[in-house]
Amino acid sequence: MNHLPPMINDLAVILAAAAISTLLFSRFKQPIVLGYLIAGYAVGPHFNIWPTVVDTQGVQLWAEIGVIFLLFGLGLEFSFKKLAKVGKSASIAAGSEVLVMSVLGYILGRSFGWGQMDSIFLGAILSMSSTTIIIRAFGEAGLKGKGFVSLVFGILIVEDLIAILLMVFLTAISGSETFSGSKFFFLAARLGFFLLIWFLVGIYLLPSILKKIRNLLTSEIMLVVSICLCFLMVVLASKAGFSAALGAFVMGSILAETQEGERIEHLLVPVKDLFAAVFFVSVGMLINPAILREYFGVVVLITIVTILGKLFGSAFGSILSGRSLKQSVQAGMSLAQIGEFSFIIATLGMTLKVTSSFLYPIVIAVSALTTFTTPYMIRYSDPIYNWIEKRLPERFLLSLRKYELAMTADTKEGALSLVWRIYGLAALLNSVVVIAIALGAKRFLHPFLILTFSGATEIKILASVLTLLCCSPFLVALVLKAPKKLSVEETETLARLRSLQFGVLTMRILIAFGLIAFVINQYTTTKELFLFVLITASILIFLLRKYLKPFYIAVEKRFLSNLNAKELAEINKMAGRPELAPWDATLVSLTLSPDSVLAGLTMEESKFRTTTGATVAMIDRGKRRIFAPNRSERFMPHDHIFLIGTDEQLTAALALVEVKNSESPPLADEMFSLESVSIDEFSIYANKSIRDIGIGEDLGGLIVGIERSTEKKTERILNPESTMHIRPGDLIWIFGNSNRIRKLKQARS
Repeated sequence: MNHLPPMINDLAVILAAAAISTLLFSRFKQPIVLGYLIAGYAVGPHFNIWPTVVDTQGVQLWAEIGVIFLLFGLGLEFSFKKLAKVGKSASIAAGSEVLVMSVLGYILGRSFGWGQMDSIFLGAILSMSSTTIIIRAFGEAGLKGKGFVSLVFGILIVEDLIAILLMVFLTAISGSETFSGSKFFFLAARLGFFLLIWFLVGIYLLPSILKKIRNLLTSEIMLVVSICLCFLMVVLASKAGFSAALGAFVMGSILAETQEGERIEHLLVPVKDLFAAVFFVSVGMLINPAILREYFGVVVLITIVTILGKLFGSAFGSILSGRSLKQSVQAGMSLAQIGEFSFIIATLGMTLKVTSSFLYPIVIAVSALTTFTTPYMIRYSDPIYNWIEKRLPERFLLSLRKYELAMTADTKEGALSLVWRIYGLAALLNSVVVIAIALGAKRFLHPFLILTFSGATEIKILASVLTLLCCSPFLVALVLKAPKKLSVEETETLARLRSLQFGVLTMRILIAFGLIAFVINQYTTTKELFLFVLITASILIFLLRKYLKPFYIAVEKRFLSNLNAKELAEINKMAGRPELAPWDATLVSLTLSPDSVLAGLTMEESKFRTTTGATVAMIDRGKRRIFAPNRSERFMPHDHIFLIGTDEQLTAALALVEVKNSESPPLADEMFSLESVSIDEFSIYANKSIRDIGIGEDLGGLIVGIERSTEKKTERILNPESTMHIRPGDLIWIFGNSNRIRKLKQARS
């Protein structure tokens, strides 16, 4: 008689429990993840009514595979472009929430008398919110169209990346109880370097490879290839000293930027769901009722701290980023729970054997409690906001509104921000490529030369020169590459760039020499040999510069084509046009200037395609998206126009779309602000209607609000009617020219 291996028997038990829990929790409209946890407890070692899992080590192996697939799927949903689009509000709010909860969790753990690693892991666990639970709660409450929901989703995207980084740092510090600032900085720099180089190489190679074999990629082969790529990156990340989860996430995010990203994500769903079920059931197996009874008070206290801490942390960060108090409170109430990533971080602590056995069941219990409270927190976010607003001083609320207006106002770009936008990112990426080539040459080229040639000095010279020649296209681009073409409308920007050229060029040269020194120091520190290699390599690079520039342009063009190929294909598909070869056409997004000659004209009247040769694929206008606009569609000021064309066609289109009317009077000297003016009984504006005052005609201002105090309360009137009379004692809020409003303040009878 054949006997099944314990692992197969345990897998059958796990999947049966998962299937039953899925059906039950779906029937009663409860989170599936919670059902998996309860199913895990039911088949775990602490529940003995029916057959349970025997080989816990085998289940742990399945769970680790589940984590890999979870992170791979998360990477496919993530996309670095999506991260760039979430904006400063989500980034600041997520950073604030993670910082507040990490500190609170650590302090809470230490106050319980827990060890340092237990406390650190508790802080990391409490800092993550649950994407699954929040999405489900929003869907059931019908809130997906609300303004604060986009902020919450942006925070969740940033949290996903922070969670990956936290896992890397926690793995790094698990070997010792101390972690110095220098070690932290080195680890952060190392992680950033590897993330960038993986992303650059992946985007440069993978889309092109997938495109060449697209005809062979059936659904079966596509699934096998994508899983193969995932596990190859897992192995590579492990070899580089990082976690398997990081490798899976990075490969998912790289594939998300390709045209096959959505297809891979769709194919992976059943596999990801299968292993996710195994993972969450394995988490539930660790629930120990005895520990929960012992730590019941701790669980309740951590739950309260989680809800209040997340509310404060994310709301405070949202306010700092310029969001309104209402949206900030709503976002904070929505994020007040822990979920999937918290389990993964807790699992990491157990795998590394640096956390105590009681931490895991406590985390699960807190997650279960906050899962139940989340729908109610979201439902009552408006009443809670109203309660908070009524108890805050009026002066404080006014300060918040002025801060919100100041944060959202358009301001002149600073010099450092301008230099970074034009030169900084390109310099960073070129530097990363040079360092990667240098490290790769040291690892592979140098040993090969030692085996092939004799003479230690000659080998060092040859290795240094060959490495520098490989790096030379990127070094030349770092020093000499001109900035991207700017529109005629950005004449002020062009003038500022010219005035900054001395400092910019100096910094670029210094960075290049620093990188050259880094390359040479991989092989020698001898002063004479260093100078000889430096002079020799510099002469060779100078002589070959004519050939290096076209090579770099070709590399950059291929990278950008691969990076934008997904959006280009999507727009072509929606517009009903055949896909254009990425080397023949480029996709750009331009904003139509109010001074453009196109403003107000139809597509037919403007003769845009005839004049420029470029195709208008899509127009974004407010909340509307117009695909493949027809000939009667008009160009409107501030339209976001998506164009497809060659470099020459797009240059011609740029001159039309963003052209500036040089005859228009400059407005830069005018300063606009929101000012308050107190009206007393002697004011010439007292007891007059807003229309009679004539602020708009005389002073170029607009009365946007009135605060009127009575014996019982203070009434606030937003956007008052023009027929409303101004009374003595009123405080009026005016938006307009700052200098002219001062005249109003000085006006007396």
